[in-house]
Amino acid sequence: MQTVPRLPPGIPEMPGFSDPQAERRHLKERLAAAFRLFARYGFDEGIAGHITVRDPERHDHFWVNPFGVYFGHIRVRDLLLVNSSGEIVAGDRPVNAAAFAIHSQIHAARPDVVASAHSHSLFGKSWSSLGRLLDPLTQDACAFFEDHGLFADYTGVVLDPAEGERIARALGRHKAVILRNHGLLTVGKSVDEAAWWFITMDRSCQAQLLAEAAGKPISIDPLQARLAHDQIGTAQAGWFCFQPLYEMIVREQPDLLEA
Repeated sequence: MQTVPRLPPGIPEMPGFSDPQAERRHLKERLAAAFRLFARYGFDEGIAGHITVRDPERHDHFWVNPFGVYFGHIRVRDLLLVNSSGEIVAGDRPVNAAAFAIHSQIHAARPDVVASAHSHSLFGKSWSSLGRLLDPLTQDACAFFEDHGLFADYTGVVLDPAEGERIARALGRHKAVILRNHGLLTVGKSVDEAAWWFITMDRSCQAQLLAEAAGKPISIDPLQARLAHDQIGTAQAGWFCFQPLYEMIVREQPDLLEA
């Protein structure tokens, strides 16, 4: 029986909290940083895109970006708290109707999901137009091997929660789903994890597009792809990969932490 190697010793664990106020502040700081990073990576597309995180006390509420605000300007104090009916509980800006239609259903269907990320990134939406799952062409892409779904339909802007429910079904128990002709959506047990999966999935889409444009790429053997998934595709691995990016963006743009 093959043993799955664990992460090297010394890698920190995801933080735990006994105080919901401290946890909420932590989640909102991570969320604001994720938006700044999405802007840095060019994942902004006008008013499109949203990342949400479940409130630590009111589990049917989530924090989200205000509609029409540039990702690169979002601070902790700009975030909105939205309830399960789409009402704004905290914040003074409107919420993106598509954000509510999609994320409310993701959070309802997946109690294990703390955060969810979606945007119209260039390579994600380009790959999505092919209506295919990603192949395990690289080690990084193996994080999604047998762990992402395909929503093989497009019916316009998602404004109806019933459409969000269909997306949630396509996601299933996976960490990501490709929305055909639309883009990518990723989830995680932390904002850090969900944001990292989105970043690396978009780059995996780019890698496969480049490889197929150059020739006939060779896929990693399924057994080895599965092994790599178990090594780099865990919630802990996803969380840890985000930490250097968080430290970088906070050092460069400390105003994002303004509450």
